[in-house]
Amino acid sequence: MNTSTLEKLRKLKFQGMYYAFKSILESGRYDNLMADELLAQLVDAEWDDRHNRRIARQILYAKFRYKAAVENINYEASRNVDKNLVQRLADCSFIQRNENLLITGSTGIGKSYIATALGYQACIMGYKVLYASTPKLFARLKMAKADGTYIKEIAKIERQQLLILDDFAIQPFDAPSRAALMEIIEDRHGKSSLIITSQLPVSAWFDVIGDKTIADAILDRIVHDAHRMELHGESMRKRRSPASDNKTGIDTF
Repeated sequence: MNTSTLEKLRKLKFQGMYYAFKSILESGRYDNLMADELLAQLVDAEWDDRHNRRIARQILYAKFRYKAAVENINYEASRNVDKNLVQRLADCSFIQRNENLLITGSTGIGKSYIATALGYQACIMGYKVLYASTPKLFARLKMAKADGTYIKEIAKIERQQLLILDDFAIQPFDAPSRAALMEIIEDRHGKSSLIITSQLPVSAWFDVIGDKTIADAILDRIVHDAHRMELHGESMRKRRSPASDNKTGIDTF
């Protein structure tokens, strides 16, 4: 009977229940469990398994470049990373309030790591997240215009509760990219959150976006009431030792 039950659980794709029941049988604990205890353990196992798989899917769909964790952020004083702000952002209530976060600083200082760590945290807490390199995203949107998939791509972006635009303003926006950016920002304004990382200070974004009217409209929606981090110091990449990375397996951006 138990073999048949295991096979049915497997075919029904109740993976959590399947492995929990199999473990209980193999450990000899089956006869020591009351019916309600057995049922509770199986249901808990299935719940945890589905929850973990859901998180894994969210992380996969987010398309992060690498793994990052809030716990591994480096808070040394010279970097000017506000630990209290990071901890407040890590509860992801800023996403519920549809607020934005702007992270600026020189190359290699750890902007992308902080943004990605908060993105991972949002996935763990059940939010839909999309990470994108800004130049690559707008190059892809240009191609989507050409092959007729633009509306589909824009709709996908709009569905995300948190959009991370990495390397923003690394190059000037041309007219198609500027129009696409305006559409994305307008769609998300007051309805979802945005994290932007940039090597340039916010004051320089106006010129990079170009077109005074559109730049004003975009920046008004992005910057107003946004949280800000201005990172300082030398490149963390230069300071990292390959030997220490291999030893710890932890990023300390």
